[in-house]
Amino acid sequence: MTAGESSGSVVRRILLGSQLRRLRESRGITREAAGYSIRASESKISRMELGRVSFKARDVEDLLTLYGVTDDAERGALLSLAKEANVAGWWHSYSDVLPSWFQTYVGLEGAASVIRGYEAQFVHGLLQTSAYAHAVVERGMRKAATGAAPVDQDDIDRRVALRLERQKLLVAERAPQVRLILDEAALRRVQGGPEVMRGQLEHLIELSELPHLTVQVMPFSHGWHSGESGTFTLLTFPESDLQDVVFLEQLTSALYLDKREDVAQYTKAMTDLQEECPSPKESRKLIERVIKDFDRA
Repeated sequence: MTAGESSGSVVRRILLGSQLRRLRESRGITREAAGYSIRASESKISRMELGRVSFKARDVEDLLTLYGVTDDAERGALLSLAKEANVAGWWHSYSDVLPSWFQTYVGLEGAASVIRGYEAQFVHGLLQTSAYAHAVVERGMRKAATGAAPVDQDDIDRRVALRLERQKLLVAERAPQVRLILDEAALRRVQGGPEVMRGQLEHLIELSELPHLTVQVMPFSHGWHSGESGTFTLLTFPESDLQDVVFLEQLTSALYLDKREDVAQYTKAMTDLQEECPSPKESRKLIERVIKDFDRA
């Protein structure tokens, strides 16, 4: 199974959920009534419709019957979609170190045709070197550790391995278009020491040469800009009936926004940021200047 196929299962789950929601609403059936029909709670129906849980074929069959879907072809297509949606992603093997709320993002990221985003404090995970990622992960785990509890080195290594595995989509046959904006703070905030930072910044310059990857830097000198509200990622998918998704990571959870008005606001913010930033060529020069500053330090 390829990464694209397993990532696609998340998209199929969301597509199936949205179709089940559409069918339920067209019949005027409440989530509570739908849950009762499959011996489940209203909250489970909500999670199913959001694509946050796997689907049992029996549940889908019962819901389709409740919603009046009797055509064999239509039922067969939706049941097939449910089967495909339950395929485990490649990241399943990292479930011991991967928060459940982030598993959805990894699947969506791998299925996206366009990835856009703004990073305020760190180099984006898709662009991190192994050494930089190790420094960030280790510091984060040590800060999160309670009391004098030791940090498991194996857990650190596996989290870094997961991050590097995600980066394979940049060199995949059907790599997405990636347009990322880094705040200058992300370039100057030292992670792992000057040598690690130098290697990370040189890596950014190398990656910026990829034809499908655009890196821009928002300089301190610009002052206020459209990304002041914080880090966000905007994902676009090749499926025409799947809405763009905005991902907002929080300390212990995440928000996934797909309402048109929310997506429109973040799309505008991203467009404005791209216009406000120096060009990719000028951004490379800025990165080179930061490297020289580390050399002089």
